[in-house]
Amino acid sequence: MPRQDYPLISDYGLIGNLHTTALVSRRGSIDYMPFTRFDSPTIFAALLDQEKGGNFSIEPIDGEVRVKQLYLPDTAVLLTRFLSEAGMAELADFMPVKEQEEHCSAVRILRCIKGKLEFRVICKPRFDYARTIPQFRKEGPNSVLMSDGDNFGVRLRSDSALEVKEDCIEAVFTLEEGQEVSFVLDAVNPDEPAPEPGLAYYCNTAFEDTIAFWEEWIGQAKYSGRWEEIVNRSLITLKLLTSHRYGSIVAAATFGLPEAIGGSRNWDYRYSWIRDSAFSMYAFVRMGFREEAGAFIKWIKERCRGLKNAANIQLMYAVDGGSEIDEYTLDHLAGYRDSRPVRVGNAASKQFQLDIYGELIDTVYLFNRHNDSITFDFWVEIREIVNFVCENWQRKGHGIWEVRSETREFLHSKVMSWVAIDRGIRIAEARSFPAPLEKWRQTRDAIYEDIYYNYWNEDKQAFVQYRGADVLDASALLIPLVRLLSPYEPRWQSTLKAIEKELATDTLVYRYRTDNGATDGLEGAEETFSMCSFWYIENLAKAGQIDKARLYFEKMLGYANHLGLFSEMIALNGEQIGNFPQAFTHLALISAAYQLEHVMRGGRQ
Repeated sequence: MPRQDYPLISDYGLIGNLHTTALVSRRGSIDYMPFTRFDSPTIFAALLDQEKGGNFSIEPIDGEVRVKQLYLPDTAVLLTRFLSEAGMAELADFMPVKEQEEHCSAVRILRCIKGKLEFRVICKPRFDYARTIPQFRKEGPNSVLMSDGDNFGVRLRSDSALEVKEDCIEAVFTLEEGQEVSFVLDAVNPDEPAPEPGLAYYCNTAFEDTIAFWEEWIGQAKYSGRWEEIVNRSLITLKLLTSHRYGSIVAAATFGLPEAIGGSRNWDYRYSWIRDSAFSMYAFVRMGFREEAGAFIKWIKERCRGLKNAANIQLMYAVDGGSEIDEYTLDHLAGYRDSRPVRVGNAASKQFQLDIYGELIDTVYLFNRHNDSITFDFWVEIREIVNFVCENWQRKGHGIWEVRSETREFLHSKVMSWVAIDRGIRIAEARSFPAPLEKWRQTRDAIYEDIYYNYWNEDKQAFVQYRGADVLDASALLIPLVRLLSPYEPRWQSTLKAIEKELATDTLVYRYRTDNGATDGLEGAEETFSMCSFWYIENLAKAGQIDKARLYFEKMLGYANHLGLFSEMIALNGEQIGNFPQAFTHLALISAAYQLEHVMRGGRQ
């Protein structure tokens, strides 16, 4: 299928049940769904191959139809409206929030609000990343079981007649004003009978319970201000990417979406990075979500428990904490708009990235300060991590951007090493925990001076990407945000100007420029990094440039999709690209909004 036939990445909305997610296009098609966990194989993947991937579409048949899409306010219930001269209909998509992932289901309720419209429904699942066409077994006029012939299956039920075709299920019907048709897709054991409850439960009780769940959850948020709607949407998005069962957070809902259309920088983000999760927890802590913060700390404790060496902490894990994330390619998939290869798994899981220790301990510090006191047993694990950083802060690594070429002593790794030790000292002092504080202070100060003197480039008048470099890196924007330097420090002010000059295009910021000397061991170019744009805006606010920060923040919000969602990157033509929606971007948005609101209300820096 031609590349241009693919919907834009920004044309999708996200639904989920805290175990997995699905993407629904503006045309009313579920084009992406791992089932039944974030990192499970997909049953719908038309997003990555329109012909082979499989989808679940509900579309009007005749006439010119305008489509609008929105969320019910403060919920993850997605509405797709079909508007034409013949009538108006509304499709509600949601996933009931349940405690057990094996009870996963997706619900689609189509109502005719005015006039009369004819619809065609096609459910075309493709199991195991579209490597398997399921077996179809009709259980009655309104129920079809689809299975792999072994122990995995899904069942589609409806109050409309369902017809089994060669490789899909089809329904055609006409709705008049006041009529509705529902569809429920359930994860089932193929050997079990048709489940209870029935369709009425999903259309009424489950629908109302799902709305109530999200409204009650977002009601805990402490932010109130000019950007409350977009902040709440970002918080709901982060929650949708958080595992109810394990407390971990995936970096994004998707895999394989390209950083440049037609390029090879296509990664799997359905895992829990220590770094991304830690920043997400900071957003949850700041906004008053104690339960999520506590669940993540529990998840982290389980990763740290019994470690003989802190070097064994991985930078990312599977949702359940598993450490094996082998990377391989799905060569049978065409890729989004011919962007290949489509990768599953992530080889970066075996990289050494020194900065993750700083992000981890900063999260523990914030949790100990704002939520609950950590136990001494946990402190013993944390103390060993701080000791490890003290011994290894000069060790080369792959850095925050997971460079796949040579290792270096990256600036960001040094900054977060300083954070790890500084926050360790603060926890020990606040709780009177035993710790080699004098050694820690000496090492922390040595790192500070190393950064200040050895990462400064006189010609650039800026802190550079790694020791001896002459290229800039937007991760330097975290220096004031983690409070290593004041936003008014002359060297930082000069660095900010240099980043504006070399990495920024208006409010859009590149993380580094491969066309300006930066190398990452990969072919091809990439676009601007949305998270870095929000870091930049937060820095402007901290430095007192309030009018500019507010203007640029509003401009960045203009790059969100119609539902307020952001992918990883934004091309200079305004198109969203990369995995979608990305947790890191939404938490950076929250942090920038919070800082702006604080400063505009006269808050102290």
